[in-house]
Amino acid sequence: MKQTFSRRTLIDGALKAVPFLVALDLGINTTSAATLPPLDPSDPTAKALGYVNASTKADQKCANCAQFQGQSGDAQGGCNIFAGKSVAGGGWCSVWAKKT
Repeated sequence: MKQTFSRRTLIDGALKAVPFLVALDLGINTTSAATLPPLDPSDPTAKALGYVNASTKADQKCANCAQFQGQSGDAQGGCNIFAGKSVAGGGWCSVWAKKT
């Protein structure tokens, strides 16, 4: 028994699956900075990128970096560069890029 699907059926099924996949993705990525361990400045990656917990540059801090996943006033937040770790809002590393 050979069953064929029309293009319309295939597209309809794919469109119905999108909300489910989005909900699944949102459920996976809801870790907060409170549950992430803080980044240790002596971590090899942190050392390689010059990470420090307290920035010496007045206008460059993790809290106003494009990679920072928290709010600008948060003391700690996730970082796209240091996955699975939280960084100090007042910290800095060489990957810093102004949040737009």
